[in-house]
Amino acid sequence: MSTIKVTNLKHESSSSDNITLDSSANTTIGGNLIAQAGSASTPAIQATGDANTGIYFSGADAVDVATGGTQALQLDSSQNLKFNSGYGSVATAYGVRAWVNFNGSNTVAIRESGNVSSITDNGTGVYQVNFTNSMPDDSYSVAGTATWSSANYGGVLLLNGSTGSISSDHVGVATVSNTNTAAIDPLVVTVLVIR
Repeated sequence: MSTIKVTNLKHESSSSDNITLDSSANTTIGGNLIAQAGSASTPAIQATGDANTGIYFSGADAVDVATGGTQALQLDSSQNLKFNSGYGSVATAYGVRAWVNFNGSNTVAIRESGNVSSITDNGTGVYQVNFTNSMPDDSYSVAGTATWSSANYGGVLLLNGSTGSISSDHVGVATVSNTNTAAIDPLVVTVLVIR
């Protein structure tokens, strides 16, 4: 096959170049790149030499990724992220929308966090976890742990109704000893918000 040496391609009715090729084989397309839908076994967009791995479109308003000819990931028409992770089919991923690891004793201090702006100390074992970005509503789940000494004595993390419990912009939690249910200020408190 002969090599066609071009730098620019233009439709006869276009006022500017439709496709531009540079000396490094970079391609600039002036319009939309429209591909066939493809499938998991033959994705529409794939790398050279790996014909069963790439991006395809399984249905209206859905974008999928295949690896090894199997659907591995999907963004569906409702913007739900679905993934396989070795289970044999894709399922919706329910993400941790906020998390925090903080010192609950003495001066409350956040060690690390995601989508948590601050912790309000409302008394012994009573905290309010404030979100950087609010949840869409208050229908989320909360989980966490409490460790109240370096010897790893356990505590229990509870939702705390006295601080407003659950709202879209914060969640109230309380920590108590797992031996006598007394309120405690743990050294390590972790909170996960799943929605």
